[in-house]
Amino acid sequence: MSPSTTHHSLSVLAIAALMSVGTTMAAAPSSAAVVAQPKSIQNVKETDQRMPAKNKGGWQLAKATITDASLPRVLLIGDSILSAYRPRVAKALKGKANVDGWITPIHHGSPNILAQFKEVIAEGPYTVIHFNLGLHGYQKGRIPAGQYIPLTKQLVEQIRASAPKAKIIWASTTPILQKGVVDAVDPELNPVIIDHNALAAQVMAEYQIPVNDLYTLMLPHLHWRAGKTDQFHWQAPAYDVMAKAVVECVEKALQQPAK
Repeated sequence: MSPSTTHHSLSVLAIAALMSVGTTMAAAPSSAAVVAQPKSIQNVKETDQRMPAKNKGGWQLAKATITDASLPRVLLIGDSILSAYRPRVAKALKGKANVDGWITPIHHGSPNILAQFKEVIAEGPYTVIHFNLGLHGYQKGRIPAGQYIPLTKQLVEQIRASAPKAKIIWASTTPILQKGVVDAVDPELNPVIIDHNALAAQVMAEYQIPVNDLYTLMLPHLHWRAGKTDQFHWQAPAYDVMAKAVVECVEKALQQPAK
């Protein structure tokens, strides 16, 4: 075999080897791979373009990387507000609990909501479930008139049926802010949030479920809004305050005797 032929053969072999390595590397699982999602929550969307998911993973069940399976598990349920404070809560509870977050745009009137709650909670078992549904249910017609209380009761009963040993905490919905004003709530939309929070509080009192009042917590901090045109989201200091309140509630629940 001539030198030129030998050189050509080796080049082909080298290229083939590199292609093989590349294929192997592509097939290898990534440490940043997306967690498999419960079937019922896949492809859930929000049609209101004012309310996008504010996290890289979009609407999802964000699961903790468990390095100590002996720690209790906590499930936080909420919308894009949760997506901002969940990492802060997980960091504060590191070494105390494994914290999952279900970031979702569903509301009390969403179809299949009970099935979604059942399937997500089945990803546990969870010792504490801290939940809120609110900002995506203010739009007229999404929640049938007069049905907020019975629908809230159905949610509570579904959580209890799916996680009978879990301690449950309800979080009130944060204010809707007025466009173009630094420190004011929206005079038309925010009364819906006030009404829904009050109705939810009635249900939680009936079921003896503690309330983490994030609405009242944020009223003195309206200037921490994300921007004058964003009616729903907040700057980092606001999420720090929310996370602190969530951590305090969760820690208190974790200290209670098991059911």
